[in-house]
Amino acid sequence: MVVVSAVRDYVNRMLRDISGMKVLVLDANTVSITSVVFSQSELLQKEVFLVETVDSLSKEVMTHLKAVCFLRPTAENIQHLKRHLSNPRFGEYHLYFSNILKTHYLQILGDSDEHEVVQQVQEFYADFVSIDPYHFTLNMPSNYIYMLPPVADPQSTQLFCDRVRDGISAVFLALKRRPIIRYQRSSDIARRIALETAKLMYEEESALFDFRRSEISPLLLILDRRDDPVTPLLNQWTYQAMVHELLEIKDNKVDLRNFIKVPKDQQEVVLSSEQDAFFKANMFENFGDLGMNIKRMVDEFQQKAKSNQNIQTLEDMAKFVDNYPEYKKMHGNVSKHVTMVTEMSRIVDERKLMSLSQTEQELACNAGQVAAFEAVMNYLNDESVSDVDRLRLVMLYALRYEKESPIQLEQLVHKLASRPTRYKSGLVHFLLKQAGVDKRTGDLFGNRDFFNRARNMARGLKGVENVYTQHQPLLYNTIESIVKGRLRDIDYPFVGNHYQQGRPQEVVIFVVGGTTYEEARTVALQNGANTGTRIILGGSVVLNSKRFMKDLEEALRAARANVL
Repeated sequence: MVVVSAVRDYVNRMLRDISGMKVLVLDANTVSITSVVFSQSELLQKEVFLVETVDSLSKEVMTHLKAVCFLRPTAENIQHLKRHLSNPRFGEYHLYFSNILKTHYLQILGDSDEHEVVQQVQEFYADFVSIDPYHFTLNMPSNYIYMLPPVADPQSTQLFCDRVRDGISAVFLALKRRPIIRYQRSSDIARRIALETAKLMYEEESALFDFRRSEISPLLLILDRRDDPVTPLLNQWTYQAMVHELLEIKDNKVDLRNFIKVPKDQQEVVLSSEQDAFFKANMFENFGDLGMNIKRMVDEFQQKAKSNQNIQTLEDMAKFVDNYPEYKKMHGNVSKHVTMVTEMSRIVDERKLMSLSQTEQELACNAGQVAAFEAVMNYLNDESVSDVDRLRLVMLYALRYEKESPIQLEQLVHKLASRPTRYKSGLVHFLLKQAGVDKRTGDLFGNRDFFNRARNMARGLKGVENVYTQHQPLLYNTIESIVKGRLRDIDYPFVGNHYQQGRPQEVVIFVVGGTTYEEARTVALQNGANTGTRIILGGSVVLNSKRFMKDLEEALRAARANVL
């Protein structure tokens, strides 16, 4: 149940089974899918001497190369392959599709292969981007679609649901499992995706999913991002989540060109738990501990650099040459982490994020409406606070106190609107319309029932270890309910006549609208606790606050256009 291994195995098999010099032909999706599990140097070791996209218009003929095409089975890609096969540039074509290939697409390919260059056509189910061992994403461009009623844009909604269904089914085909499916009752789109996924797995492609049955079936739980709109709005203080919030991670890469003057080889850096031991050890550490650990790494590197300066004999020189690749790699790694942490520290100071974040955490975790209103109003009166931080604070206040203090909320919204800004104040009310208390299933603020209130009170009395990381995503409670066998059928119904016998040992949770790295950390820590339940988290995108608010903006614009 590790998604990185599943995708790596597929790519390995593609490249291992074809001998000789190869060109890897990818599309925009499979570029991401491949790049997070295979480095360029690893591809080179597999005799891949060229990587190009299937829509490339190059006419250079290279018959000495064998084309390994790894593509999503879409109409667009089939058209590109038709063009390739009508005038082949490479000696052989080996076609691998990342999901189920429709029969009529296979027919088109057969008819197009007049030169008989196609050696094989296979389905390798890697139709998702496995960013960490227990975390995958679909990188969906129009992610805001899930917020719209289906009648607003039926075609786009159907395409969105199809892509999610395909991504989820590929995960289970890669893991060789067929799950019991549950969904969040309050979400129409979660229900629709659950039903369409069940139809694919149990009816349309039943034979394909007919794996050896385990005693207890795995669980697929489909959730809606709008059940927890707080987590993507918060500033983050653990390493991986903080990098994504302040610098942005895309396909395990961080683009630093827009932030600081960095050497050319550091302008885009890889941040992968599979390829970077320091990152793997520190990705969930808080910012304070991270600083200490980076200092330790710098000290170790300086010691190594000193010993390399002390070259006096031929033997020393030979040892230095042998160790040079490792030394160079260590230098690059130290430089990468120091650069990112330095830049994040600058942003934290510039935007006063430490004091802002305290207020955010208070809004998310502790009751106290009067103090919260004063704190948020003070920030709105402070000219040095950025527009995006003002909006986030008002949104967090709105989510917490929409019913308790509607008059004060209107005062904050009015204050927000009084200043010219790129963000429209209408977003606050749109957020409540999308994800207000009446729309949510879960107990987001732990104040709906006696047990949650008591647990929150106990936590408050005990105090928290770190004021900046006291928030726990709603997903934490959901996972706890799954592990203890207490997930309520009334809130998370089963699809069809399938029911869970006993506690599930394997769980895939898919969040329509996107996951966060804070939630991925929750899942990783849960898996590390060895409770007997292994969890994989997936979503349509990986959110930070900027992306979440961009999705809200686009959904609001689309909703208004539909009304007009």
